[in-house]
Amino acid sequence: MRTVAIVGGSLAGLGAARALRDQQFDGRIVVVGAEDRLPYDRPPLSKDFLAGEVGLEDLALTTADDDGLDLDWRLGVPAARLDRAAAAVVLASGEEIGADGVVVATGARARPFPVAQLGGVHTLRTVDDALALRDELRAGARLVVIGAGFIGAEVASTARALGVDVTVIEATPAPLAGVLGPDLGAVCAGLHGEHGVRLICGVGVTRLLGDGRVRGVELADGRVEPADAVVVGIGALPNVEWLAGSGVAVGPGGVRTDAAGATNIAQVVAAGDCTLSDCSFAGTALRQEHWHTHCSSPSPPWRACSGGRSRRRVRSPPTSGRTSTGRACSSPGTACPATRSRSSRATSSPAGSWPATGATASSSRSSR
Repeated sequence: MRTVAIVGGSLAGLGAARALRDQQFDGRIVVVGAEDRLPYDRPPLSKDFLAGEVGLEDLALTTADDDGLDLDWRLGVPAARLDRAAAAVVLASGEEIGADGVVVATGARARPFPVAQLGGVHTLRTVDDALALRDELRAGARLVVIGAGFIGAEVASTARALGVDVTVIEATPAPLAGVLGPDLGAVCAGLHGEHGVRLICGVGVTRLLGDGRVRGVELADGRVEPADAVVVGIGALPNVEWLAGSGVAVGPGGVRTDAAGATNIAQVVAAGDCTLSDCSFAGTALRQEHWHTHCSSPSPPWRACSGGRSRRRVRSPPTSGRTSTGRACSSPGTACPATRSRSSRATSSPAGSWPATGATASSSRSSR
């Protein structure tokens, strides 16, 4: 039986499964997810869900229509290795899933604060993370947020609305300056102040203080900010370690792909937060970690992993945007691309191959 393995059970992985069926692939689709949950929407984790205004059922990305996709879900066990010689995805349990094509959609994880083994220190990426943080957000509690990016800004806004005393610490001169540019960054700073969030910019954090549980945050200038809880929002790391030794081109920024999502290995494609993809608008390769980006790509390359031909995508400019302090912020394009370091572009001509190449798209199955 022709098989495509989708490694990653979140938005990008579910989108890949839907697209394969839409493009008439009638073989077996196995979806591997590290979390023991069906795909769910992550943006509300720092907003409505964190505030307790919506429940788990409201986060679900799957619908009744997805029941007809005939997917083989393998949840709660992450992929450990991609064995090209055996044409298989090897799970942490030791199980091997033979596949004619592979979609890499393993996403990213929150970057932790170095040596932060104290109670009350949180990152936010999963439902479990949000539930743990929600328990800390009591009226009058002191919350320090390290990093004024999208996650930090949203957590600060939500916590402040719950009556929490919030301080945000950002190492750059303005929040979100690297994404939105200094002008919009200054606007975001003003919004924080209007909503009672204390914002400290231009100084980094040297260490977290406490004995067993965090009690304070020490800044690079020697100041100490008291804290009952800390949220670390200093970026994300792509989940690509499992690809070591597979031959798939991987760098610190993620899986290298061309603008259509193709890797250097035939019939292995990648999508979502784990990718570093060529972007003609920025003139370099980018990791575009935004929900809008993953939902708006018009012609994904899933036919390539199932044996068909991939159509090169014509992307719209990358867009970033989130809702914070009661305002929606959306920014098309990238901030100051000329100041970014250029990366060598991933080739669209595969430099390697996947051993089993019998999978083809079939017209015998109607779209879902």
